[in-house]
Amino acid sequence: MSKKKNKEELQENSNPFNNDMELDNAEEKEQTEVQNEETIQDADGYKEKYEQLNNQYVRLAADFDNFRKRQAQERENLLKYGAEETLKKLIEVLDNFDRAQKAIENIEDSQQIKDSFNLVCNQLRETLKKTGLETIETEGQEFNPTFHEAVMQTPTSEHEEGTIIAELQKGYKIGDKVLRASLVNVATAE
Repeated sequence: MSKKKNKEELQENSNPFNNDMELDNAEEKEQTEVQNEETIQDADGYKEKYEQLNNQYVRLAADFDNFRKRQAQERENLLKYGAEETLKKLIEVLDNFDRAQKAIENIEDSQQIKDSFNLVCNQLRETLKKTGLETIETEGQEFNPTFHEAVMQTPTSEHEEGTIIAELQKGYKIGDKVLRASLVNVATAE
């Protein structure tokens, strides 16, 4: 029997299929080990990329937060100090009112008082015009509810219907924004 066993062992060892299977198993093990190493390297690469992207995200979030705070501060300053330039210009007009007030105390000539008043009044209008204030045109214009408020209507044949006959109070705008609509008398058909 021992001859038979030895013979079988010899046949097994000499069997080409067994050798091929052993080789395939060894190759598979080697490939698996290589793949495991590659997977570990890939995981390390992904970990580095994740950390890099996470750092970029944290920096962007901080930059955006700083931007938002800066915008809020600028908006607050604009609301708080937005009229600063206009007020600086109006202070000059106020100074002239003070000077005129002192000057008219000793003046008996009414024409000189009128001239002083007109001078300061014109200076105020010019200052406001430089800051962007515009007077809304009315007389002879067609009624426009965006710029005009009709407080009176007068039946007349002298003017076309819907035409402004008289301005009762001046209206003002800055750019396209109406600050105060003009109060007007509008012509209607008789």
